Amino acid sequence: MNDIVYVNGDFMPANEAKVSIFDRGFLFGDGVYEVIPIIHGVLIDLEYFFQRIESSLKKLELPWPLSQQDLLTTLHQLVSRNSLQEGFIYLQVTRGVAERDFPYPQNNKPTFIAFTSKKNILENPLADTGVEVVTVEDLRWKRRDIKSLNLLAQCMAKQTANSRGAYEGWMVEDGYVTEGVTSSAFIVINSQLVTRPLSNSILPGIRRRVILELAKERSIDVEERPFTVDEALAADEAFLSSATTLILPIRSIDGQKIGTHIPGPITRQVRELYLEAVLETVSKNQGSS
Repeated sequence: MNDIVYVNGDFMPANEAKVSIFDRGFLFGDGVYEVIPIIHGVLIDLEYFFQRIESSLKKLELPWPLSQQDLLTTLHQLVSRNSLQEGFIYLQVTRGVAERDFPYPQNNKPTFIAFTSKKNILENPLADTGVEVVTVEDLRWKRRDIKSLNLLAQCMAKQTANSRGAYEGWMVEDGYVTEGVTSSAFIVINSQLVTRPLSNSILPGIRRRVILELAKERSIDVEERPFTVDEALAADEAFLSSATTLILPIRSIDGQKIGTHIPGPITRQVRELYLEAVLETVSKNQGSS
């Protein structure tokens, strides 16, 4: 690996990067992470990224590893050093290195790492063909609103979905869809967009937030409520959203075809609106650089 990564104040080749075995992220999953899409070298949805990571850090009583301005400068430098035009940045903050003990260590210096990855986001062929989803049991903890490093339940769910030939799993609790394993979940019924409301039961997805704002601006009817698996199977359309895909239509759930067109009209409209917003962000940032 020749990519340049960032570890605790230093840029270095990925194969030289190391963290201590006593880091609490490694021992306890004591930390948070974020993923930021990169389009034409520009970081997307930055304001909402800062709001969400601040929320996660605060809920875990974790300090910022850098000032927000220094963090932003570091991320821009990382994109530049890797000549990244399209893909994403992954960043992670842990409580740092300490003796293995369950209570939070006092005045500990956090560990901060970040790296980039190339990915085709704008011209993803799955945006035309759609993806297959299967339902899986939601085995996660009760604070899903925190973007925690504790992802073993999601790994298990994703493995289950992949072993069944699906692209994504929709996690189910008490008969209701919570969200995707690595995405937010939407269905469309009679031209109305339906998605689960925010609570401790789901992650406050940034793409989800932008989608709801765009829908409101364009008078697309939205209802935030829990929906059942049966409702999803009977829906006119279904789609998912995430940092690395933006929006992808769903063609089947548990092997049952969804709707008559892939992508459906609402899904297509929402994706087009999102892409317009992304390219507007790119244009403004490139114009000011």
